[in-house]
This record gives sequence, structure tokens and C-alpha cells, in this order.
Amino acid sequence: MLKEKSPDVRNDTLWFGNTIVDVLVSSADGVDGISVVEHRMPFGEAPPLHVHMTEDEIFYCIDGEFLVEVGGERLALTAGASAIAPKGVPHRFRVVSPDGARCLTITRGADFETMLRTAGRTPTHAGLPTAVAPTPDMIAALTAACAANGITIMGPPLD
Repeated sequence: MLKEKSPDVRNDTLWFGNTIVDVLVSSADGVDGISVVEHRMPFGEAPPLHVHMTEDEIFYCIDGEFLVEVGGERLALTAGASAIAPKGVPHRFRVVSPDGARCLTITRGADFETMLRTAGRTPTHAGLPTAVAPTPDMIAALTAACAANGITIMGPPLD
């Protein structure tokens, strides 16, 4: 079955922390459970060190630059470059380009996508959400959403 999603119709758009995520291909769309998510992130965006227990995570940089750390090794990703964080290997990243970055994350399985949908929120306006520092309640909610979906937060963001 052929399924097309128009780039002008973003009905799977969420704010996740200080970023925008668009679920371009849901894990429910195909038999293999592949999920493709586009992230639009501001300068400095950096998730905590974490590990996915059930899914590899592939990063593909569309625009900008971000520094990825996988298993203690660091790699700068620019447009057209990719990296993989194998399941069971701790990883994190930081957006280093002043104008932010866009990337795709590709996973096989529903855990990462489900966590995004659980911890995300409906946008109230176009563009990135107003940046806020995470509160203890926000950190607790993210930690719980991750834990419920096979993701363990292990440490601080990449500095």
C-alpha cells in the first residue's frame, strides 16, 4: 500500500522540549515498525545521556551541525552525514550551529516514537516553542516516559 504524506500537511507535529518533531513515518505504518522522525532544534539543544534498550537510533543531518557522542566517541554531523547509536549503547548530542539544526532519526520499533508522543505536546503556534529550562517536574515526566518505553536516562547532556 502506497502512503504519501504531503510536506505541507504536518498532522503528526509535536513540541518536544524546546524542539519540533514531525513523525514522517510512524512505526504503525509498515510491517517492520520503522519510524522516521524529523527534528527541528535550536542552537544548544542537548538531550541527556541515555540508552535505548530495544532500538538502534540512526541520526541523519539535514541542515546545520550537531555533535553526537555514542559510546564515548564524538562525531560532528553536518548536512548529509549520519551516525548510528546501537541499542544498548549510551549516546547524546548537542546542536552547535548558531541557526539550529534539522535531522532525521530512524528507529525500528515503537518505543522512541511512543516516548515522543507521550512526552510531547500539541504546538500552540508555528515554529519552535518558547525555550525554557527543564523544571524538576518536566525532568521527572521525561524520565518516566523514557522508562516506560525502554529508554534509560543515564547522565547529563553533552557540554
